[in-house]
Formats: sequence, C-alpha cells, structure tokens
Amino acid sequence: MQAQQAVNPQNIAMAEQELEMVTDLFNRIADSCYNKCVSKEYAQADLTQGEAVCIDRCVAKFIDVNTKVGEKMQQMGQQK
Repeated sequence: MQAQQAVNPQNIAMAEQELEMVTDLFNRIADSCYNKCVSKEYAQADLTQGEAVCIDRCVAKFIDVNTKVGEKMQQMGQQK
C-alpha cells in the first residue's frame, strides 16, 4: 500500500521557484562561458582542447562564486 501525501500548494510554488532559479543559473553560466571561451569563428563542430579547458574552469568558478555568495547571504540572513 502506498502512502499518499497531500499536495501542498506552497511546496509546489517553492519547487517551481527553485527550478526557475536553477534554470536561470544554468543559462547565465552557458552564456557567459560560451562568450568567454568559444571563438566566434570556429571551423569544427567539436570544442578545441583549449576551449574545453576554458569552459571547465569558467563553469567551476561560476559555481564556486555562486555557492560562496549563497552561503554569505544565508549567514547575513541568520544574523538579522
């Protein structure tokens, strides 16, 4: 027998908001790192090794900074 849970509209709204935030973060990372790392005049379908390394580093830095900012904001929110 499966346990049924009541659908809480507030939980759904929070999940939708979180999905929007994650989607926005992904799009900002993709745009920023693509513009920084990929040549506009490319002749091959695959990324060059340099482009791939640049994108790896760019994404890692973007996520690291986003995590640190989130942690700092959380700390500031708890201090109030």
